[in-house]
Amino acid sequence: MARGGYGSGSGVPLSDRVRSDPAASSPTTPPERSGGDGEDAAGRPGRHCWVTVPVDGPRARPGLLLEWRQGARGRWEGRVVYSAQLRPGRWALVEEWIPAELLASAP
Repeated sequence: MARGGYGSGSGVPLSDRVRSDPAASSPTTPPERSGGDGEDAAGRPGRHCWVTVPVDGPRARPGLLLEWRQGARGRWEGRVVYSAQLRPGRWALVEEWIPAELLASAP
């Protein structure tokens, strides 16, 4: 009987398949930010931030900073997820790389 085409599996639950490769994070942390890989003080991934110029308008929106990277010109960018009203009355999640100067720390 077919099992859905996923093979026999490795026997490891998805919750235990988290990448913890330190080489996957950025080589140096942004000088003006702590937790350069987007981790909070307890080492958990993700940290609250404010997107000062969201895709849907001029009002700042709360977001979740997932990681940092240093761009080709040496400028820092944060990978952020936040909600935006892309159509009247319809909200969607937006994930994008945003320049560090357009992000603000959440209190």
